[in-house]
Amino acid sequence: MHIFDRLRAGHNIPVDDPDFHLVHEKVAQTRRLSVALNAAPTADAFRQQLSEIMERPIDPSTTIFAPFHINVGLFTQLGRNVFINHACVFLDMGGITIEDDVKIGPRVNVITEAHPVDPTQRKTLQVAPVIIRRNAWIGANVTLLPGVTVGENAVVAAGAVVTRDVSPNTMVGGVPAKMLKEL
Repeated sequence: MHIFDRLRAGHNIPVDDPDFHLVHEKVAQTRRLSVALNAAPTADAFRQQLSEIMERPIDPSTTIFAPFHINVGLFTQLGRNVFINHACVFLDMGGITIEDDVKIGPRVNVITEAHPVDPTQRKTLQVAPVIIRRNAWIGANVTLLPGVTVGENAVVAAGAVVTRDVSPNTMVGGVPAKMLKEL
């Protein structure tokens, strides 16, 4: 099985895996393409460049402000009418799904990658997807950690670190994020 298929299947991958060089090569390619992405003079040019990175078209209703950083790009799915503000970072080897009508504030980190806490195992890449359901709003400077699903219509307050799922129609905030109220 190809290393990217193993990642998408949620397998842990040791960094000394004989195919891990393919991950490094894709990340290097994405970094090179990201220079042009973040220098794009128009929203259309930005979408076109991001489409090249992600190897699929970006819907014209989606708006993303530069700078935008993504480490692979192949494993991010964007819905329609998505808005992503400045300086967001997506580490997408575990898969990121952003459904329609999602709003993401500035400096949001969507992280699908981690390493074991055990120092003897730390040279292993662990991945888990992040899913942001329809009409959710992610506030400024939020971090979404691997394996998290943000429910439909949910709000994540600015500065939160989300370590577990957010129920639909709720607002969460804090470090770690806790439910603040039902919407």
